[in-house]
Amino acid sequence: MASLDSFKSKSTLTVGGKTYTYYSIAEAEKNGLKGVSKLPGSMKVVLENLLRFEDNRTVKKEDILAIAEWLVSRTSEYEIQYRPARVLMQDFTGVPAVVDLAAMRDATAKLGANPQKINPLVPVDLVIDHSVMVDNFGTPLAFEQNVELEYERNGERYEFLRWGQSAFDNFRVVPPGTGICHQVNLEYLAQTVWTKDEDGETVAYPDTLVGTDSHTTMVNGMAVLGWGVGGIEAEAAMLGQPITMLIPEVVGFKLTGKINEGITATDLVLTVTEMLRKKGVVGKFVEFYGPGLDYLSLEDQATIANMAPEYGATCGYFPVDADTLKFLSTTGRDADRVALVEAYSKAQGMFRTTDTPDPVFTSTLELDLSTVVPSLSGPKRPQDRVALKDVTPSFAKALPDLAAGRGDVAPGAKFPVKGEDFEVGDGSVVIAAITSCTNTSNPSVLVAAGLVARKARALGLNSKPWVKTSLAPGSQVVTDYLTAAGLQADLDAIGFNLVGYGCTTCIGNSGPLPQPISDTINENKLVAASVLSGNRNFEGRVNPDVRANYLASPPLVVAYALLGTLNVDITTEPLGTGSNGQPVYLKDIWPSNHEIAEIVRQHVNADMFRKRYSDVFKGDEHWQGIAVEGSETYGWNGSSTYVQNPPYFEDLTMEPKPVTDVVSARVLALFLDSITTDHISPAGSFKSGTPAGKYLMERQVAPKDFNSYGARRGNHEVMMRGTFANIRIKNMMLDGVEGGYTLGPDGSQMPIYDAAMAYQAQNTPLVIFAGKEYGTGSSRDWAAKGTNLLGVKAVIAQSFERIHRSNLVGMGVIPLQFKDGESWQTLGLDGTETIDIAGVETIEPRAMVMVKITRADGSVLNVETRCRIDTANELDYFKNGGILHYVLRSLVAA
Repeated sequence: MASLDSFKSKSTLTVGGKTYTYYSIAEAEKNGLKGVSKLPGSMKVVLENLLRFEDNRTVKKEDILAIAEWLVSRTSEYEIQYRPARVLMQDFTGVPAVVDLAAMRDATAKLGANPQKINPLVPVDLVIDHSVMVDNFGTPLAFEQNVELEYERNGERYEFLRWGQSAFDNFRVVPPGTGICHQVNLEYLAQTVWTKDEDGETVAYPDTLVGTDSHTTMVNGMAVLGWGVGGIEAEAAMLGQPITMLIPEVVGFKLTGKINEGITATDLVLTVTEMLRKKGVVGKFVEFYGPGLDYLSLEDQATIANMAPEYGATCGYFPVDADTLKFLSTTGRDADRVALVEAYSKAQGMFRTTDTPDPVFTSTLELDLSTVVPSLSGPKRPQDRVALKDVTPSFAKALPDLAAGRGDVAPGAKFPVKGEDFEVGDGSVVIAAITSCTNTSNPSVLVAAGLVARKARALGLNSKPWVKTSLAPGSQVVTDYLTAAGLQADLDAIGFNLVGYGCTTCIGNSGPLPQPISDTINENKLVAASVLSGNRNFEGRVNPDVRANYLASPPLVVAYALLGTLNVDITTEPLGTGSNGQPVYLKDIWPSNHEIAEIVRQHVNADMFRKRYSDVFKGDEHWQGIAVEGSETYGWNGSSTYVQNPPYFEDLTMEPKPVTDVVSARVLALFLDSITTDHISPAGSFKSGTPAGKYLMERQVAPKDFNSYGARRGNHEVMMRGTFANIRIKNMMLDGVEGGYTLGPDGSQMPIYDAAMAYQAQNTPLVIFAGKEYGTGSSRDWAAKGTNLLGVKAVIAQSFERIHRSNLVGMGVIPLQFKDGESWQTLGLDGTETIDIAGVETIEPRAMVMVKITRADGSVLNVETRCRIDTANELDYFKNGGILHYVLRSLVAA
C-alpha cells in the first residue's frame, strides 16, 4: 500500500549496487516533524511504521504529528494503528491459534463465503519448541528417548500443524527438535532490516514483529522491535488487522562502567529486572543506552531484552551498533543483508556509536555495571533478586511461608529416600536445569557452565544423586560449539546430558521426579528446591513437587547440582570433597572471563549457523513421516483429545448481537495481588483427580498419557477444566485452601470448573475480583479464553498486566479497575455478594462504570470503576463478541 507521504519522507538508498525505497526520518524532520531525530530508537521504528502506512484511514497525518508532539509531553494517551512486519509463534500458543483459523474457515464457509479469505496476510513462523518434556535425563540416550515420547504424545497436534503448513499461505513451521522460537528468531529468522518487493520497488524497513510468547522481546537485543501478544491478537495481526496501541512512554536505562571479573549476563539481567520492577514500567517501552553498551555482547543484550516481561515492560530495546553487524555476520546472515542493515540504520539515525547523543526519554534510570554482583532470584518471583552470598539466610527466612500449613515438621529436618542411601529435606535442590531462552542463547554463560563442569570433573566432583539434572539448549548450534570445545563431554560426565531442544523446565515441562524422591517430598510436605537458568519461577510452574524455585546463571546451576542444597552458603562452604580428599570450593572451579572468551572465539563461527539453518523447515525423519491430507478446511476428528473445533463461532451471524448489562452475577473468586497467567491459564502437568484428568479418563486416556495442559491447548474441553486450576492459587472465598476451588451455587466447596458449569446451568453470569498486577506473566490467550468459556463477564481488579487485559477484551470479557485506594478488601467483600454492572450497552473506552454490589444481608454498595476497554478498536472487538468475530466479519464483508 503506497503511503500518502504527507511529510515527503519517501526516499531511496543504494547499497552494494541495489536501490531500496525507504521512508526517511531525516526527510520527514525537514518537512514538518521537528525534532524527531532526538526520538529514542524504538520510537523511530514506530514513526517509520506510521510514515510507511499513512492512508488517511488507519494512519492519518495527525497520528504522525502526535509522535513529534511526544517529544514535548514525553507521554501520551493518543491512539495509533501499528503494523508489525511478521508474527512469531511457539506451538503451545500456536496450535490454538491455528485451531481458531481452522474454525474461522468453517464459519466462513457456513456464511456462504470463500474459506480462503481466512489466510495469513503477513509472514508467520511457528516454532515447535514447547512440547518436549524431561522424562529421561542423565544418560546419553535421554535426547532420543524424549524425542520418541514427544512424537508419541503429540502425534495429533503435529498432524494438525502439518495440515496447517500446507493449507495456509504465508505460514511456515519449524519442526520439533530445532530450538526455542526466540533463539531461532535471533539466530536465523530476524533480519534487523526487512525488505519487501512491492509495486516494482524493493522497500526496506525495520524488522518488527509480535509473538505469541511474551519473551518475543529477546530479539530486541538485535534492534528488532517486537513484543508478546495473546494468540487472539496475533491472529488478528496476521489476518491484516493493525494493532491498536497508545503511543508509549519510553523509559531510558543508562548503562555505564564494565562488568567485573566472574560476573555473568544472568547476574546483570536479574539486577536489571529488580530495578525496573521497582521503578514500574508496565505498559512502557524500555530502551537501553549509554557507554556501558560498548562492553556488552549482542547475546548479553538479548539476555536482558528477553526478560522484559519479568520487569513488566512492553519491550527492552537496544539500538543497532557495530556488535549487531558482527552478530549478523557470525550467525551466517547474507553479507548483502548486513551491509543493508548498516547503511539503513545509519541513514535513519538508528546506529549507535560511543559519540551518539542521548535520546529524549520519558524518564531514566542508571546502572553502573561494575556494581553487579553474583545473584539468584527467588523463591517465587523473577524480580526478587538475592545476592549469592545471601541465598542461604534468604531461603531460611522464606521457609516458614513456603511451608505454611504443613503441621509439625521441623524446618531443616531430613528424611530417608526409600531404596536410596541419601536423605532429602527442606532446601534440597532436586532440580538443576540449564534451560530457557534467557540464557541458552548466550555462548558466554553456556561455555562458563561447561568449564565449571570440566573443572569439577577434573577434581572428582559429581552432581548429588537426588538432583535431576538437564541441559535443554535453545538451538542445535549450542551442541555444535559445546561439542567442538569438548565441554559437552564434561557436562555429560556430571549428569547434564542433552534432554531436548526447546523450552522445558521453565515452562513446567521438567518431567516427573524419580518416584521415591517425589514420595518423600510429598509424604513429609517438604519445601524442595529447583535452580534453573530460566526466566520464570512462579508458584506451581516448574514442578508440582517443588515449592522454592530460583533463577540462576548456567554455571551456578551446575554448581548447585554439585552442592545439592540451599542450606549451605555456596560462596564460603565446600561444594564437596575432591578425589584427593580435599574440600572443593566454588572459587576453585569458577572460570575466568578470559577462559570463556577464548573458547567462544575459537569455537563459535558462522559455518555452524549456516549448516544448522540451511534446511531448517525440513525436520527429522519423525516429522517427515507425518501424513498430510490437504484441504481448505480441516477434517475435525470428534474423538481427538488434542484438537477440537472450539465453540466461539457457533450461530455466528454477520450482524453482531447487542451487548447487554451484567445482571445478578455471582462471584467466582476473590484473588490477591500478582495473580499470574500461570495461575489462571492451564499449564504444566495435571492429575487424574482434576476435572481435566476426569475428562480424559472418561475417554480412555491413561494418566501416563495425559501429557501437559500446554500440549492440549487445541482442545477447549481440557483447557476449560484447567482454567484457574493451578495447585498454588488461593481463592480468598475459602479459608486457607490452596488450589483451584470455590463455593458453588449451593455454598459447598468444589473445583472452579464444576462451580462455573453449575452456574451456567442456572444462566447465572460470573465476575472475578482481584488485586494488583492481575494477569502478570506469559502472553497466554487461554487465560482469557478459559475465563470466557467459564461464563465470567467481568474481571474487577486494582490493576492489570498489559497483555492479559487486552486478551480479556479480545474474548468479550470486561476489565474494570478500582479507583486508587479501593479494593475488594476495603469494601469488605467475601464472595457471597450479587453483582450488577450497568451501562454496558453504551460503554465507552476508559469510561467510569458503576458496579452495584448487593451483600447477602441485602445491603447495597455502589462502586465506581474505570472501564479498561482502552481504545475505540477494542470497543469494536468487545461489541462483536471478541476480536476474532470482528476480524471474521470484516474479512467476509470485504
